[in-house]
Amino acid sequence: ANAPADNAPSDDTSPATPPAASPPAESAPAAPVLPGSPTALVKPFYEHLGLELDPAQRSNFIDPARTVLDKSDALRKSGQGECLDPNMALDNADYDKAAIDGSLKTIEAVRGDEAKVVVAFVVANNAHRLEWKLKKVGGDWKISDLLSVTGEWALSQYQCE
Repeated sequence: ANAPADNAPSDDTSPATPPAASPPAESAPAAPVLPGSPTALVKPFYEHLGLELDPAQRSNFIDPARTVLDKSDALRKSGQGECLDPNMALDNADYDKAAIDGSLKTIEAVRGDEAKVVVAFVVANNAHRLEWKLKKVGGDWKISDLLSVTGEWALSQYQCE
């Protein structure tokens, strides 16, 4: 007798479709990046090469990414070499500022206190896609992981020991 009625709304089983009137992303002007947004935290990594390895930026990261970066720092300081690639934000592509600036696209998806920023760009005719995972901590977005969709690696999977 407690079975749901046949006329119960079933809107949570079908995905919401955006209105057809919105233009495709390619032709729309880039939306301004809102200060304090996940995209605002990710964008500088494409303006300054190697920022993810800079200890001064560590406050923007939380575990599991932060632990890997901290262990990488310790390894470098001990003289045992590098654990992480110098341009992970670029999916280890060569740094070509003009190519990246000209092709960089970001898509932000926020769900509660978690967010994803997908970054896509083209260098030397190779398309790259990365996914930054973020969590809101004390009102601020922090990066918890960085994954390469193209290279099939994740920062959290690196064993820097």
